[in-house]
Amino acid sequence: MEFDLNNKVVQLCAKGMELEGLAQPEEAAKVFDEAWRLATTDLEKFTAAHYVARHQNNISDKLTWDETALRHALNMIDPDMKAALPSLYLNVGKGYEDLNDWHNAHRNYQAALSCSGFLPDDGYGNMIKAGIRNGLDRIISPALEK
Repeated sequence: MEFDLNNKVVQLCAKGMELEGLAQPEEAAKVFDEAWRLATTDLEKFTAAHYVARHQNNISDKLTWDETALRHALNMIDPDMKAALPSLYLNVGKGYEDLNDWHNAHRNYQAALSCSGFLPDDGYGNMIKAGIRNGLDRIISPALEK
């Protein structure tokens, strides 16, 4: 997926990532919030929401932002966006798992698995695939107990 480096939202998200790298999470969160406020397209909203989610203080708020990022990603026609879907579904699945909502966790982990063919065959792709497998493994036992 190509990002326009002249895009203000992309620039803000890059600045926020830099602040994260400098161990300044509060400042990064403010920059990501500003990126969200400026976002107008699905690509901009997906990007900003993904980073805003990382700075939420509770599981429900993080899940809301992860679902927002996923919703905007699904609105996009760009075929390159498909490679982001497994990670987005994984994030949403983990949110539901953390809330002990096994049904929705399973549903989203399965969606991540069904999209995993879009992942690159590299370290990143393998990490996301392992996260999906681990998520499914973690929720099978609690779900069977219900």
